[in-house]
Amino acid sequence: MKALVYVTLKTEVLDPQGQAIARACASLGHDGVQSVRQGKLFEIELDAPDEGAARRQLEELCDKLLANTVIEDYRIASLE
Repeated sequence: MKALVYVTLKTEVLDPQGQAIARACASLGHDGVQSVRQGKLFEIELDAPDEGAARRQLEELCDKLLANTVIEDYRIASLE
């Protein structure tokens, strides 16, 4: 089974890297870019008997390894 997991900073946490990217966009002439929030994308392949078991395994991985849940949110985007 293949999953996509997105990890991003919580909305209340400042994102200096995203702000730097937004400024760089403007300096490249892309004035329509109003804000950027950067994050991480994980493509994970795992063996699981069903989607529920896969989701539980992914949530544990996110909670314990992939995301710092104090300042980051995660979203399991797809299971194929």
